[in-house]
Amino acid sequence: MSRRVDRLFVDANVLFSAAYMPDSRLRRLWSLADTELVTSGFALEEARRNLLAYNPDCLSVLDELSAHMTVAAGVPLDTKLPRAVDLADKDRPVLSAARAASCTHLLTGGKRHFGPLYGRNIQGVLVLTPAQYLQHRKGRR
Repeated sequence: MSRRVDRLFVDANVLFSAAYMPDSRLRRLWSLADTELVTSGFALEEARRNLLAYNPDCLSVLDELSAHMTVAAGVPLDTKLPRAVDLADKDRPVLSAARAASCTHLLTGGKRHFGPLYGRNIQGVLVLTPAQYLQHRKGRR
């Protein structure tokens, strides 16, 4: 029997936090079995810009983390979402990139914009905080 592999799309705020805080529990995501971490060039550059502003010394950590991920190039042109999904224009490419990369989950700490979508499956992508994902995963095992 084959094991289920979760494809986790990691948003910019998760990347930023994992790079910025060396003791962050977010780093566990990079060591989980049966997972593949994915992000977009768009999200990676946003994390890079924010680290440059807050602590440029963390850029090398971000580079190390991203070396162990699939980085999808470009921003998806199709940002159409179901009518019931209210998401700011600047956040639509994040969810669209997760869909385009066939991710099973979108992990984001962006509560202000993504909070209403937490726990919802949007066109095949379950939107969760990293903590929710880890709890969800624990419950599946």
